[in-house]
Amino acid sequence: MRVEDLPDDLHKPYPHKPHEDVMAMLLGTLFVALGVTFYTQAVLLTGSTAGMALLLNYATGWGFGVWFFAINLPFYYLAIKRMGWSFTLRTFAAIGLVSLFAELTQHWVRFEAVPTLYAAIMGGALMGIGMLMLFRHRTSLGGINILALYLQDRHGLRAGYVQLGIDGLILLAALTQLPLDRVGYSVLGALTLNLIIALNHKPGRYIGVS
Repeated sequence: MRVEDLPDDLHKPYPHKPHEDVMAMLLGTLFVALGVTFYTQAVLLTGSTAGMALLLNYATGWGFGVWFFAINLPFYYLAIKRMGWSFTLRTFAAIGLVSLFAELTQHWVRFEAVPTLYAAIMGGALMGIGMLMLFRHRTSLGGINILALYLQDRHGLRAGYVQLGIDGLILLAALTQLPLDRVGYSVLGALTLNLIIALNHKPGRYIGVS
C-alpha cells in the first residue's frame, strides 16, 4: 500500500517523542559500531568518513574512534549552514557515540575467527541498518552522510546512490593499503550498506519526523 492510499489522518507526519529519538540514536550507533568491529577484525574497509578513519587506523595504528571523530570536524559547517542546528547537534552526538562505542565494542565483543565474506556482508548490513535508524530521526554520521542527505533534500538525489558513488572512490584509494581480495570484499560490504539505505530511505516511505 502506498502512503497516498492511506486515510487522510495517516498522511500526517508522526512526531517522534524525545525518548524515541534517544533510543534510535543509541541503538543506531551501537549497530554501526558493531559493524565497524566486524570490519576491523577482518581488516576490511567501508566508505564515507568511516572508511577514511579505517584507512588511517590501518596505516597508523591509532584507534578508529579518534580518527572518525577528527575527520568529521570540518563537515559541521555544512551541517549548520544547510541542515540547521538541531540536525548538527544530533549528528555531533551520534559521531561521538560511534567513536566511543567503536573503541568499547572491540573489548565487549571478540571473535576467534570471522570469515571474511560473512564479515563484509554482516558488517555492511549492521552499519546500513544503524545509519537508516539515524536518518529517520534526522541524524547522520557526518561527512559524506551530510552531503548525501543534503543532495537528497535539495535535489532529489537518492542518498544511498550518492554515497555509493563516493564510496567507490574511497575504496579505490584502499588499494594503497589493503590486498586486492580485501578491497573486493569491502566493495561487497559497501554495496550491502548502501542498498539498504537506497531501498528504504525514500520520500514517503516513512512519515515519522523528529
